[in-house]
Amino acid sequence: MPNTLFVGKVYLRFDELPSTNDYARDLASKNKPAEGTVVRAASQSAGRGQFGSRWESEPGRNLTLSVIFYPNFLSVAEQFRLSEAVALAVLDTVDGGCRPPSTIKWPNDIYLGDRKVAGILIQNALAGAQIQSSVVGIGLNVNQQVFCSDAPNPVSLAQATGRFFDLDELAESLFKNLEIRYLHLKTAAGRAAIREEYERHLYRLGEVSKFRNLADGSVFEGIIRGVAADGRLRVGVGGAERLFSVKELGLLVG
Repeated sequence: MPNTLFVGKVYLRFDELPSTNDYARDLASKNKPAEGTVVRAASQSAGRGQFGSRWESEPGRNLTLSVIFYPNFLSVAEQFRLSEAVALAVLDTVDGGCRPPSTIKWPNDIYLGDRKVAGILIQNALAGAQIQSSVVGIGLNVNQQVFCSDAPNPVSLAQATGRFFDLDELAESLFKNLEIRYLHLKTAAGRAAIREEYERHLYRLGEVSKFRNLADGSVFEGIIRGVAADGRLRVGVGGAERLFSVKELGLLVG
């Protein structure tokens, strides 16, 4: 049993599921399980990332799980705050056992150098102006040695460090980090500190980078400056600062 207050106290483990997020969303909508309920699968047959992309994970080698939260203290306008907290929790977990230091590729991929070690998919159920429930899906590449999908730049902790990790121990570390960051979200000071730390760990912060405009496919150069209150990326382009949503912009890696 994890040494936490609530994250992972209800711990549902499966050999295989189509998607831990789908299972957790169905559970949350029908039964409203305890906050912090974890759904973990050794294998997912239909795991996915942002915009429906497929998440490759060799069975039994990685962490693929979802956590149910009820962040009704956040308004719909503040929902990116949860994304920031979760990204930092995964960053905390990865940094505990890996070098080079990890960064956050906006909005919430975790990178080691120029390679992706973890992805996060958060699906919120809204009630009016408040968040009713959130299912936080996390895929962390841990012990996988070979990646076969067309994902351009995956890496695992084992590849990066040359050693293998105990999945259960790593999961418990993740649960503790998620709980700490989530509790910080409940205060204004905690939210401000999370935003500052999230921005400080952004991948390619302050560096000239290439971006793709997803509307017309054009490529341009800019400098990441941080994020706006609503989670849009702040990019310096020429002499001006522009704001971009996830659906408007792609950062070109390499």
